[in-house]
Amino acid sequence: MSRQKPGWMGPAIEYGPIAVFFAIYYGFDRFIEAYPIEVLVGTKAFIAATAGLMLATVIGIGFSLFYDKKIPKVPLFTAVIVMIFGGLTVYFDDESFYKMKPTIVQAIFAVVLLGGLFIFKRPLIKPLMEKSWNMTDEGWHILTFRFGLYFIAMAVLNEIVWRTQSESFWVNFKIFGSMGLMVAFIFSQYPVIRRYHLPDPDQP
Repeated sequence: MSRQKPGWMGPAIEYGPIAVFFAIYYGFDRFIEAYPIEVLVGTKAFIAATAGLMLATVIGIGFSLFYDKKIPKVPLFTAVIVMIFGGLTVYFDDESFYKMKPTIVQAIFAVVLLGGLFIFKRPLIKPLMEKSWNMTDEGWHILTFRFGLYFIAMAVLNEIVWRTQSESFWVNFKIFGSMGLMVAFIFSQYPVIRRYHLPDPDQP
């Protein structure tokens, strides 16, 4: 039996690790100046922030298990990827591993969505979103295809940004830019959602 989870816990689990990464990355220099313990945390802000992100991710997974007795598939997949690429980043002291993570995650999402659509004729966005949007199968097929293209575009964009821009630019893009682009993309799909919307079955 699952325990009652506080309302703030869900957003904290989802966005907490990102907030930890951001806080450590931008507060690292001041922390080192006040507490010169490079032996413990390393000398690079990005490496220390990645380690903090990994720890916060593990804590979030632990809270999910404690309250829900299970971990949703997408957050679990994301956590596994974070631990793999974060671990490589910290172990080899090379931030390029973690910078490649969004590219690989977005590419996997694109392959899964488009592969499911064209090979198995299944709109795999539907099981994830049907509680929020009630649409016809045609609408779900269109939305799945567009999400697949979106993830391809984001994978390409991440590669361009991390390979051509500064580290701090990539960090801001990862935290703010990619989130803003996702929100903008979802809002741009509301004409499709409205067009293929089905009446609520609970309505008379």
